[in-house]
Amino acid sequence: MPKTPEELFKEREQRWNDAVAIKEPDRVPLCPFVNFWPARYKGLSFKEAMFDHARAAKAFKETVLEFDWDMAPSMLPMFSGNVFKFLKLKILKIPGLDLPDNVNFQAVEIEHMKAQDYPEFFANPADFIIRKYLPSVFGIFEFLRAVPEINSFMGLGGVLTIPMTAVSPDFAQAMEDLRKAGEALMQWMGVQMGYETEMKSLGYPIQVNAFAQAPFDIVSDYVRGMRGAMLDMYRNPEELKHLIRLIEPYQAQAAISMAKMYGNPRVFIPLHRGAGGFMNNDQFAEFYWPSLKKLLLDIVSAGLQPMPFFEGDYTPRLDFLKELPKGKIIAWLDKADIFKAKEEIGDRLCLKGNIPASLYVAGTPAQMEEYCKRLIDVVGEGGGFMIEGALGVPDEARPENVKVMTEVTKKYGVYRK
Repeated sequence: MPKTPEELFKEREQRWNDAVAIKEPDRVPLCPFVNFWPARYKGLSFKEAMFDHARAAKAFKETVLEFDWDMAPSMLPMFSGNVFKFLKLKILKIPGLDLPDNVNFQAVEIEHMKAQDYPEFFANPADFIIRKYLPSVFGIFEFLRAVPEINSFMGLGGVLTIPMTAVSPDFAQAMEDLRKAGEALMQWMGVQMGYETEMKSLGYPIQVNAFAQAPFDIVSDYVRGMRGAMLDMYRNPEELKHLIRLIEPYQAQAAISMAKMYGNPRVFIPLHRGAGGFMNNDQFAEFYWPSLKKLLLDIVSAGLQPMPFFEGDYTPRLDFLKELPKGKIIAWLDKADIFKAKEEIGDRLCLKGNIPASLYVAGTPAQMEEYCKRLIDVVGEGGGFMIEGALGVPDEARPENVKVMTEVTKKYGVYRK
């Protein structure tokens, strides 16, 4: 008798949870992380995937049902093109707006806060964020540059400056665009939640809903820029560390709240600047690791499962990862030596990875099968392993290679009890 969707849902959740706990599940979990691949596989352009959410959701659903993965991927990594359009986002270039329709979105490095701005920021973070940071990130908020200092709002004279701002044409246009952005966001969230509700009713848990970032990466990605943050390690180390300490609690709180709101314990944490090519181990220990470790432990303490994505080569950082609690965290590895990681941290952390993107895009099905079997044989030994692409399933992945990865895991990844 076929299993019910409820039974399949519980079975798939248990398979994941056993792997996280460094136990042998019935089979190696098959939960690929994707960005645009399902949409591209079903014939959508990058622009269509970001602007036509109903078609994108249909593509995701059809792909999950066709490949019958253990969990349904979230649509969150694709974002909403309309929301960004109305916000006039400056930190991303969007297909169909700033880029050709068939080019993926691209990040733009901007130094939103200069090194000399640290004292002003620390003296009044709210004022700096409202009047300087937001206009630097979102074109819709350019009018905020003309708003008087927040501290001046005390008293009748200060309060009267608020309506003075509200009568400007820029303010009126910003409010209209903000309304449109809100409507676009609600429409996107409605489609996304409809997709997730349907997939769960069919027996597929959603892999992740909540996300967070390493505090250093918040500074590097969104405040000082990569160049600024790297220079601060030498020129403004104490200011940099102070800013990182301010950010960490808010990242943890936001991730925990989001996970509990969705009822999904898994928290995705992409790590951008902590790999071996960006800083040495001494710098990692001083600037990156303390706040990242605290973020991970705060999420674990809330009864959740952090899934840090260790982008780049984290082989030099394996000793740091030994400090993390056993059976609580999924370590998704990109270019790190996953076989060495199995030896050094495989008894503590569930390892996820790390099929090279080149194998998905340019490899043959036979090469894919060989590598997947090696991962299952070596890294999957004794449990605590989830098969995954080093970068998830690349947008350009050959369908036949995705199919082979799926089939090999289902047939060859079964544990013999």
